[in-house]
Amino acid sequence: MKKLLFIFNPYAGKTQIKNKLLQILDIMVAQGYEVTIYPTQARSDAFRWVQEKAGTYDLVVLSGGDGTLDEAVGGMMLSEHKVPIGYIPAGSTNDFANSLKIPKDMVKAAKIAVSGRRFACDVGAFNGKSFIYVAAFGIFTAASYKTRQEWKNILGHAAYFLEGVKSLYEITSYYMRVEYDDIVIEDEFIFGMITNSNSVGGFKNMTGKNVLLDDGKFEVTLIRLPKNIVELNEILASLTNLIDDTELIYSFKSDHITFFSDEKVSWTLDGEFGGSYFEVTVQNIRQALEFMVREKL
Repeated sequence: MKKLLFIFNPYAGKTQIKNKLLQILDIMVAQGYEVTIYPTQARSDAFRWVQEKAGTYDLVVLSGGDGTLDEAVGGMMLSEHKVPIGYIPAGSTNDFANSLKIPKDMVKAAKIAVSGRRFACDVGAFNGKSFIYVAAFGIFTAASYKTRQEWKNILGHAAYFLEGVKSLYEITSYYMRVEYDDIVIEDEFIFGMITNSNSVGGFKNMTGKNVLLDDGKFEVTLIRLPKNIVELNEILASLTNLIDDTELIYSFKSDHITFFSDEKVSWTLDGEFGGSYFEVTVQNIRQALEFMVREKL
């Protein structure tokens, strides 16, 4: 009999998995799997379980938010034997699930997790750490880990936006040197993100056009410090209208980017605090892990 490890965060989103758990398990067993169930008890549980135990299973299925997914990806990247990952989103935004067109309906997502097709997806390496869809710094980025969970549950991605808007009154900038593909940029930035996703913070299409999750390239967006309210409005208009028509925003694709700063810069990885650094190297590991997706993306 095939073996499946099912890891879920019982507190993700609105704890909705509690009402769907029996249906999900029935779907797994009906597909011929012997299922081991583990509800996470603390931070890094998913990381530890996947790293230590994934190799003894045929499939690992996760249910939780982006944080649970990020932990599991980190664990799988360090596992000696990598196996496919099925994902049942249960968080407040679920950016990566949206990019893979995994439905919000948990029962439908469970069916894809155990009977869909395998899709080899890029994974990011950030100073040796793994991330699956976004590494970012600057304004708005702290919102995802500062916003209280209860507000995330009630407001969804609006909570991130509201928290970010409050920080507009205290814009912090970082003078950085950015190197990629034999190109060097030196400027003062208020925001930067390296993404492999179609949405960030629940906002679709912010990461650019023609986004592919398996092409070995990141989409990179860097926003310069506005000198006055006119430039600030220009930046906000460009982001709101999703039109890259301003010199205040750098946009490009690359598989390897390095950031240098004279002061420590705080980063988020997949919505969780990723540490503070003077120097950061971000590399795309092409098609590093397999995810279960529907027949046609």
